[in-house]
Amino acid sequence: QVQLVESGGGLVQAGGSLRLSCAASGSIFSRNVMGWYRQAPGKQRELVAAMSSGGSPNYADSEKGRFTISRDNAKNTVYLQMTSLKAEDTGVYYCTADWVDGNETYRAYWGQGTQVTVSS
Repeated sequence: QVQLVESGGGLVQAGGSLRLSCAASGSIFSRNVMGWYRQAPGKQRELVAAMSSGGSPNYADSEKGRFTISRDNAKNTVYLQMTSLKAEDTGVYYCTADWVDGNETYRAYWGQGTQVTVSS
């Protein structure tokens, strides 16, 4: 069983910064991708950023230059540093982890989400 636990959300003023953390525990395949999705009120969940265990980041266009994803593989933890926050960044941020295991089975896991609210 794999668990993802997010932390670091909260209320921040526009232009401010927040750092989200997500710690994964359980049977985690060494080659994996961990990342963050956001679900804004009334909208579909969308990718914010992701990073492979090899260190390759991928960002949504709207976050490039403002958000930085990083990870500590030894701790199975992924971080999202968010700067220059805007009201439209408001939403529930979900941590994800996915991989194809040794049996060629795709597995994906989600955290319970952490609320980020940016006040304008």
